[in-house]
Amino acid sequence: MKQGLVVDAGFVYKQETQLTVLKTSLFFANDGFTVYDPKGVLVFRVDSYGPDTRDRGEIVLMDANGRCLLTVRRKRPSLHNRWEGFKGERREGQKPIFSVRRSSIIGRSSVNVEVYENQGEEYQIDGNFRQRCCTICNAEKESMAEIRRKVDASTNVVLGKDVLSLCLKPGFDGAFAMGLVLVLDQIYGDDAFAESVQVEPITED
Repeated sequence: MKQGLVVDAGFVYKQETQLTVLKTSLFFANDGFTVYDPKGVLVFRVDSYGPDTRDRGEIVLMDANGRCLLTVRRKRPSLHNRWEGFKGERREGQKPIFSVRRSSIIGRSSVNVEVYENQGEEYQIDGNFRQRCCTICNAEKESMAEIRRKVDASTNVVLGKDVLSLCLKPGFDGAFAMGLVLVLDQIYGDDAFAESVQVEPITED
């Protein structure tokens, strides 16, 4: 499988890996996301997210130590709700490494991802993020990552909508994938979330 965009090589796994993404409440300051590997070790975090943030149109993904890995920023104006990704903490005049946009402004649509550094590299995100059920595919229609609701392995119970499973295929950068999750969350939010959706559990090795 061809190597895709790498935001940080330290988060490219040789084996299929399932990360747990926990979204915190938006009613308190310093809300955001925390992301854990299969052993429960903190991998990523997003602190600058919520009602008290300086710019709701810009979100920074950090590693467990607070190092800035990726900034996603909404491009304005944009009919297709376009977002752009920048390596590290975005600087004035810095060029984006990828962009994300809805394929259509009307009705349900897929999301297209264009990578600028590697000519011809692109991805399509199909499914329904509000139901926490979508797949990130490359140009060859190969699944690179899947977003699902988290299933408790001991009880086989689907957890709440704020706990996600991000399943990464070998070689697909987890930081890039998490950046896409942040953008999807901004585009679609939690409106019209169907609590009754049933999701097949993703088993961990």
